[in-house]
Amino acid sequence: MAEHVRESMGDRVAMVLDGGRTTVGIESTVLSLAGPSALLLRPGMLTKSEIEEVIGAVDVARALGTGAHPSPGMHQRHYSPRTRLVLVDDGQLPSAGRGAYLWITNSANAACMVQMPGQPRAYAAVLYEKLHQADAEGWDWIAVEKPPLAPEWAAIHDRLQRAAAK
Repeated sequence: MAEHVRESMGDRVAMVLDGGRTTVGIESTVLSLAGPSALLLRPGMLTKSEIEEVIGAVDVARALGTGAHPSPGMHQRHYSPRTRLVLVDDGQLPSAGRGAYLWITNSANAACMVQMPGQPRAYAAVLYEKLHQADAEGWDWIAVEKPPLAPEWAAIHDRLQRAAAK
């Protein structure tokens, strides 16, 4: 949402164009065609296998060091809430403090419970909105249940891991 961009960018940008709510939610798939083979720089909701159905084999960019990256969103930490974000399995929430818990299948006892959609495209469409809401509420932590390990969830895993990076 445009208000999220304004909140995170502050006065570093002169203007934010508001084209309305995104239907995808997370950033796009970024593919480089500059080398001898196609290289997936950043996963998005267009999956590697969907791309390969059209153009053939696609390599995946590996972790990069410091310095400039060939695509936005490749830093270890990216689009992170101010509130500490932790990824959890089986509803194992942080023991200290109070927090918000975004979950799909494993509910737990948290001060704020947010059930997330069980389908990757629907989940991606609301992920940043839910993180922004939880961040604004002043919790000690935001816990997010790790989504399923399946190709259609790759972009969501990528964004959550970067949001949780220290």
